[in-house]
Amino acid sequence: MTNPPFQLSRAIWFGYVITPANDILFRRLPLAARTTKLKYKRILLKLSGEVLGSRENGECIDLTTIAGISRRVKNVADMGVQIAIVLGGGNIFRGGQGESKGIARTSGDYMGMLATIINGLALQNALEQIGVQTRLQTAIEMPKVAEGFVQRRALRHLEKGRIVIFAGGTGNPYFSTDTAAALRASEIGAEVLIKATKVDGVYSDNPVTNPRARRYTKLGYQEALERRLRIMDSAAFALCMDNRVPIIVCDFFDKDALVRAVRGEPVGTLVTDISKAQSRQE
Repeated sequence: MTNPPFQLSRAIWFGYVITPANDILFRRLPLAARTTKLKYKRILLKLSGEVLGSRENGECIDLTTIAGISRRVKNVADMGVQIAIVLGGGNIFRGGQGESKGIARTSGDYMGMLATIINGLALQNALEQIGVQTRLQTAIEMPKVAEGFVQRRALRHLEKGRIVIFAGGTGNPYFSTDTAAALRASEIGAEVLIKATKVDGVYSDNPVTNPRARRYTKLGYQEALERRLRIMDSAAFALCMDNRVPIIVCDFFDKDALVRAVRGEPVGTLVTDISKAQSRQE
């Protein structure tokens, strides 16, 4: 008899449960995993470090906020989606800002990497408290804290239905967590990179200063480059474009955005390999 982890990973991998109806595992899976049609079965979710904090109480890591994030991630995982997460560290420390205050760039970047690991530990704890198996992998070796990043091990965790959090950036200074997200998305074969931000998509101009700015619903890589639209830093964007990893930019504070995104419903802005003529604005 096939062992349970393989059956579970097989069901999640394809997005639809294909094990026989009389299988015990099939009947124990959440209803959403048995009935929901998914466009994306393996995703990488990029979250800014700032979303973990609270402006109201000044906490850089707000436990109530993290609990809410965990519930949203669990809802998507229960649909049968394999989820990897990359977190920023800006709620604790930003390497680029440290340089302007007298901290060497390399030292500042390593401090920022450690900040992402702190955030990763906090999110891992919150997910496990609601019964979600989670693994934290770091680009900087610290075996007493987390696993080191190993691509094959990360894939195996995903196939077993575990959520994998990638922390520590790329492990190298001068690279952002956006670049880390693009790199890990390429390495694990993610079908889409979802960048959850404070805005609801990519605009033709800054909507705060230009009321005529229009939001794109679909956007090609090449047009984004030509218009110099700030979706990610150039290294991260180039990685996604070269490896044809679609990017969805959506509003983190829209509680249904993640669910709609993995179903393939219109949400935010989809940046993908299309021509300029196929780009669409609202």
